[in-house]
Amino acid sequence: MMSTKLSPGALQSGGFPAFPFLALLAGGVAIGFAGIFMRLSDVSPLASAFWRMALALPLLWLWAFASAGKDERAGKRIGFAPVLALAGIYFAADMGVWHLSLHYTTVANATLLGNFAPILIALWLWLVHRARFARVFIVGMAFALLGAVLLIGPQTGGRAGGDKLLGDALGLATAVFYAAYQLTVKDARDQYSAARLMAWSTTVTAAALLPVALLAPGPFWPAQASGWLPLIALALVAQIGGQTVIAYAFAHLPASLSSVSLLIQPLTAAIAAWLLFAERIGPLQMAGGLLLLLGIYLAKRGSRL
Repeated sequence: MMSTKLSPGALQSGGFPAFPFLALLAGGVAIGFAGIFMRLSDVSPLASAFWRMALALPLLWLWAFASAGKDERAGKRIGFAPVLALAGIYFAADMGVWHLSLHYTTVANATLLGNFAPILIALWLWLVHRARFARVFIVGMAFALLGAVLLIGPQTGGRAGGDKLLGDALGLATAVFYAAYQLTVKDARDQYSAARLMAWSTTVTAAALLPVALLAPGPFWPAQASGWLPLIALALVAQIGGQTVIAYAFAHLPASLSSVSLLIQPLTAAIAAWLLFAERIGPLQMAGGLLLLLGIYLAKRGSRL
């Protein structure tokens, strides 16, 4: 079910699909800016998540319709299927549960637990698909996760309210949903092009988030015209430039490597916050960033096919 076949047309470097890997990192960097644009918006976090999907839909569907002929010639499916609904629902749950966890635990805890997806994906592939991992890949994953801990750990993020244990559980549930989303997208890419997959799944995610965003505390609509700018940036950079590029890369890379490589997101967020908001990056966070990059490099070396 979880195919790791490589496309013959992918750019190769020593037998490894170099271009999809670089595309994956670029997509992870793009998603790393999501939190920045969310902070700049004047709507509630859940509303910004909905607008991220809704504003991306016109371009995604335009792309899907424009590539329909090419998809049919390549033997890709066009119509809707349950796997697309699953991808959209998992992603909506990922975003919704993560924002809910912030009401009960710290931002640092919620973010850190949400980044445990690589461990869950590796466990799933090992238990269900009997996948075996090279020792250097396991070391790389451990280094990348430790680097993420050092990056995110020093965040203060405000005091937790309510039941902190519940908040931490919700943060871990975020990782479960994000892991499920990544595995589902990996499967769907065997049947669908990135354009059609993202158009359908983003539609489902937007539909699932809409009622939650309307009921959530905080404004749903931007207060003024300029308030649409960060929401449009969310749609163009994070959803189209991030998730869509990642969906393309998933067709050419193992799910385990993809998940580890996406840990570049917290590093991007930390650097962007330093540049835009003058948020301090201490020596521990710098060490975490370097360790994270080393971990991704080792995971790549351990994933040669």
